[in-house]
Amino acid sequence: QSEEEESAIAMASFTSIPIIDVRPLLDKSEDPRLGEYDDVADVVRKLDCACKEIGFFYAKGHGVSDALRNDVLSVSREFFQLSYDEKVKIKMSSATGFRGYQKVGENITQGLSDMHEAIDYYKEFEYGAYGGLGNALCGPNLWPEVPVNFQPTMEEYIKVMSGLARKIMRGIALALGGSPDTFEGKRAGDPFWVVRVIGYPPLNEVHCKESEHSEISCGAHTDYGLLTLVNQDAEVSALQVRHRSGDWIWAPPIPGTFVVNIGDMLKIWSNGLYQPTLHRVVNNNATYRVSVPFFLEPNFDALVEPLEFCKARSENADDIKPVIYGEHVERKVLTNFG
Repeated sequence: QSEEEESAIAMASFTSIPIIDVRPLLDKSEDPRLGEYDDVADVVRKLDCACKEIGFFYAKGHGVSDALRNDVLSVSREFFQLSYDEKVKIKMSSATGFRGYQKVGENITQGLSDMHEAIDYYKEFEYGAYGGLGNALCGPNLWPEVPVNFQPTMEEYIKVMSGLARKIMRGIALALGGSPDTFEGKRAGDPFWVVRVIGYPPLNEVHCKESEHSEISCGAHTDYGLLTLVNQDAEVSALQVRHRSGDWIWAPPIPGTFVVNIGDMLKIWSNGLYQPTLHRVVNNNATYRVSVPFFLEPNFDALVEPLEFCKARSENADDIKPVIYGEHVERKVLTNFG
């Protein structure tokens, strides 16, 4: 069997999402001999298996404090509990570079309204920084005045998560058969990032009030970029991952972990060895759910095309086309809100 056939069989049979302790990788991430340590090699093998077979894993041993992760969820919940008039003070529009707050039903996935409210944040850049590329997304991030600690908490979180995600990508680079710094430099050495602060009301509270289509809180999708790390409420299970059979598998919160999944750009760079998996959110609980995913992206102006050492491991699939990341994400955002 070819590597692709073995991967397809494994992907068709997964029934749960693995938990990977990434601490050995993080502890030695800057060591030039990173790939030579047995404990790191074990993490790399597990990353390779998870990325090939499922596209998802739980990361533990990540070094992000419980206090910071909980503070992020807490200030997010406080914001969503504010009045609508207060929340729309940071309303998203094309004039804000699609940064800011959007009400329930405003975000579109696969042509249908999502039953969540959210604030979108993107790495800031100067207008014209990439020529004409991405100017529709240019603008200042919009921070609420209440809670007063919202902005400093999120800015600290973004800094910590950027570092964590880049270190995990060093392990993924090794898993693909490259050097640890494969995704540094012109590929993702100056990475764009996205943060979504998302609130999911119980579906029975929005049913027929905002939309006729309210069986799903967020429609099935894959993520645009490289790597997503999800900080989700500890008590509310709502995230689902699609089995290749078409069934949906729950990704319940596990204390002390992030849910991690790979994105569309890693599919291209890996030449299809790693396939992002469809996922969705269904909040059938009686409790409001908060989730704060951090998205590590390529450099905004990066040319994303299959890596040579990945092309040697797999045949180029027909659906894998090179893209400029900034064009890709701008098109996706305009589809969601434009």
